[in-house]
Amino acid sequence: MTRPRTHRRIQAAAVALATAAGALTAAAPAQAAHPACTTPKLAAGWYGDNRARLQQLIDQYGSCNPYRPGRTRPVAVFDWDNTVVKNDVGDATMFWLLRNGKIRRPADWKSTSRYLTPAADHALTTACAPLARPGAPLPTGTPEGAACADEINSVYGASATRTGAPAFAGWDHRTTEPAYAWLPQLMQGWTPAQVRGFAAAARTENLAAPIGAKQQVGTTTATGWVRYYDQQRDLIKNLQRAGFDVWISSASPQPVVEVWAQGAGVAADHVIGIRNTTRDGKLTTHLQGCGTVPDGADSMITYVDGKRCWINKEVFGVRGAAAEKVQPAPRRQVFAAGDSDTDVTFLRDATALRLVVNRNKSELMCRAYDNSDGKWIVNPMFIEPKKQKSSPYPCSTTGYTDHDGTPAPVRRADTSVIPDQTDTVF
Repeated sequence: MTRPRTHRRIQAAAVALATAAGALTAAAPAQAAHPACTTPKLAAGWYGDNRARLQQLIDQYGSCNPYRPGRTRPVAVFDWDNTVVKNDVGDATMFWLLRNGKIRRPADWKSTSRYLTPAADHALTTACAPLARPGAPLPTGTPEGAACADEINSVYGASATRTGAPAFAGWDHRTTEPAYAWLPQLMQGWTPAQVRGFAAAARTENLAAPIGAKQQVGTTTATGWVRYYDQQRDLIKNLQRAGFDVWISSASPQPVVEVWAQGAGVAADHVIGIRNTTRDGKLTTHLQGCGTVPDGADSMITYVDGKRCWINKEVFGVRGAAAEKVQPAPRRQVFAAGDSDTDVTFLRDATALRLVVNRNKSELMCRAYDNSDGKWIVNPMFIEPKKQKSSPYPCSTTGYTDHDGTPAPVRRADTSVIPDQTDTVF
């Protein structure tokens, strides 16, 4: 009499097990779609508590806090030269161009920069014009082209002719630097792919050269080596792993930085360098514009306030006059890293943390050491750090450079003057 009831209980148990098994099977794909989230950890090699502050940034803004696949990716922006690498990849490329005779003679040197002075135009014409016809490469890597190489190098590196005359005049010191812009302008006549090839050759040479190496450029010597900072490459890698949208903003030419950025895991479409306009696929002497500055005006490069404009334009899709203005916090980078006064504006725009590599640049160090909102951290250079600056930074008098080049006090957002600051991280 009990056997039918027992059979029914067995059947019920079997149904329950089958239902549970089905539920587990159905749940498996969802679990696979949301794997355990592990926050990446930074390697050692940082000054003081900087590693802990950076790790806190990753922990707070990374995709594991909380794990939400659809969340807006936090943006991190790095300067390039002397921030991610030691030394300057624009300089390395210029020296390679001169040593290998890859600068095409312009028909008129004044056409290479709207800011070039008559004195510089005359000096360059005198030194270079007899060497090649317009459009042909100048033989700056040969003995007969050494004087031309020296004149170009002087205008580029010192913003002056070899006799000391100013090479540029009349620019806005918060939106462009004519000497920086002159390098991509001298690449006129080449395709972006050809320039990337030049940059790759220079990269190979400079990474292979020993630290401290010099190279012959014209009749003078110049820095001949570059190194990636291991700590910065590790930081970039772990920010990306944590879900950050990592960008490079540099005042070196776009094709050049594209080549170098690959070595730090940043793709070309996340690089914002100085960008030429093109004609028939070749670079021209004119530059792309940003904000209210049109293409060809050559006055808004990735430099000081220009970096803000270009980041707003390329990263956040802001157009027109608004790109030149501070954006609401949700449309700004949470993290920024830089080493120079050229990086001040985009660093100030960062909403959570700002990393400064100390190269004794006055306005930047005034703001970093003042640290009025507690979001600035300072690190010595990772290779060959500078010694402590012997005198305070002149924040209260001449630490700021105005649009017309006039020195002025460095002011906080509330317009109060930052007092002079002592160099303490070196």
